[in-house]
Amino acid sequence: MRVATGPQPPGHHRRWLADVGEALRGLDLRPLTLLQPRRGYTPDFLSPPPDGPADIAEELAGIAATPPLQARAEIARSLADTPGASRSATGRLLLDGEPAAVVALLAGLVADAWAALVEPYWQRTRALLEADIAYQARRLADGGLDRLFAELHPSVRWHDGVLTREHGGADHRDLHGEGLVLMPSAFKWDQVVIVLDPPWQPTLIYPARGVGNLWQEDAGADAHAAALARLVGRTRARLLTGLTQPAATAWLAHRYGLAPATVSEHLSVLRDTGLVTAARHRHEVRYRRTELGDLLAGGGTPQRARASTREATARAK
Repeated sequence: MRVATGPQPPGHHRRWLADVGEALRGLDLRPLTLLQPRRGYTPDFLSPPPDGPADIAEELAGIAATPPLQARAEIARSLADTPGASRSATGRLLLDGEPAAVVALLAGLVADAWAALVEPYWQRTRALLEADIAYQARRLADGGLDRLFAELHPSVRWHDGVLTREHGGADHRDLHGEGLVLMPSAFKWDQVVIVLDPPWQPTLIYPARGVGNLWQEDAGADAHAAALARLVGRTRARLLTGLTQPAATAWLAHRYGLAPATVSEHLSVLRDTGLVTAARHRHEVRYRRTELGDLLAGGGTPQRARASTREATARAK
């Protein structure tokens, strides 16, 4: 819902967002989106921690069974994190309505959102998540925690028994044997999230490996994407169109489920042909599209796109 309604940019889910646009317009998700601040508290009862493989019916039933007074307290805490939220019409509905009816309203909206936005795409989404879990399990079996965390996500570092998230603040938590749940996510594509508060077991939620490929099978319907793939190759086309913002080799490798060396080789070709440029940012080199790369990735006007194609082809030769 965050991806679909704006607080989190769509990123690699633009195709999905275009596909669900009509269904989304038929839903009034304001009571839910008001409770999901970009930074702040989201009611725990809306996202109960899973205790095994996802069973949506059980999870929806759990939300609907939330004690009304608990739900109201969590709603009040969440609204307090957004200035003016509790005084809005939707905020007053959530705070002043009969608590049991509010729980039923929110549970119904979660069910509607699932049916419209996720269920039609759940088979491919689940396949992505299961592939990530299998990949990470193999790395753990092959080389222990050092091997697992080496490529779990570019923002995560493991050294001397300490797991660190880049730009994660100064908070520190000793697990003391509690264990750590590693949870891949398809829609939380842009960052790693740490959850430490009950009722959750300490959990690290990270973008699933290969999330940039989730909607790739739909690209065949896009004539421009198909033409670009014929021009520069499928993998290079994917990397070029995915560079909507500067990114380092490690991030792109994780996003598209590729080896870092493979990504580096393709980026070198794109750079040599003038489609991307590279600049150092702190400890890493980040790539961004050039104006020519933007034209090829986005199509541009027909005349400019044809001129860009001829220029790129000449450079490649």
